[in-house]
Amino acid sequence: MATVQRLVIAIANQKGGVGKTTTAINLAAAFARKGKRVLLLDLDPQANSSISFLDPRAVERSVYELMMDGEAPVEESIYATPVENLHCVPARINLAKLEAKLVGDFDAPFRLKDRLEPFRKQYEVIVIDTPPTLGLITVNALVAATHVLIPIQSSYFALEGTDDLLETIEKVKARPNPNLELLGVLVTLHDKRTTLAREVHEQIRSVFGPKLFDTVITKSVRLEESPAYKESIFSFAPNSSGAIEYGKLCEEVISRV
Repeated sequence: MATVQRLVIAIANQKGGVGKTTTAINLAAAFARKGKRVLLLDLDPQANSSISFLDPRAVERSVYELMMDGEAPVEESIYATPVENLHCVPARINLAKLEAKLVGDFDAPFRLKDRLEPFRKQYEVIVIDTPPTLGLITVNALVAATHVLIPIQSSYFALEGTDDLLETIEKVKARPNPNLELLGVLVTLHDKRTTLAREVHEQIRSVFGPKLFDTVITKSVRLEESPAYKESIFSFAPNSSGAIEYGKLCEEVISRV
């Protein structure tokens, strides 16, 4: 297997319901299954990535405290998950207040990157789940990341808003993070039985060309169910289409970096 070194992957799309969290938790778990030391960082106030592995009642310090309190030990915001090799910095609803707190601070776009820096060497892969906005929280993720992965739902409005996201990525590359790379575009929630889904897939391919992953994530009840049991798809339904597809995605990510 190719060597993976210090990847920080932001899963980003300002549209909701496109499979960001499903991709974040299962791509992180796929790397962990390969023996990589992985950190899943939840930047969405809805905290769905966190809830997928942790009991929210057990979370005392979250990513909000990590970013707001520069004096507190980073380790206090890191929690072990049931998945071997996978740790999580969880979110809580108070993260929704973060942007208002950071507005006007000269280091606002760099807050996450600065807080990650002292311990990022402890992890070979960091996966960041972002909120469905292009605000300051998502910008923090892009500034901290080495790569960005864009999930796009295989639906009629699939490409709506992607120009804004790509423009934001280019602005981040222009100044705060010139090394940021577009890792690829992932088609999610694909229903291969419908003509529309196949047509949308081809439309996405015509726009993104080689940046489109060969792997396609199909609609799957198992993928929807696994977080309720605090499991990744690999332990919950190891023979399911979701497990096979996210395993292939992990291999494809490795081949691209």
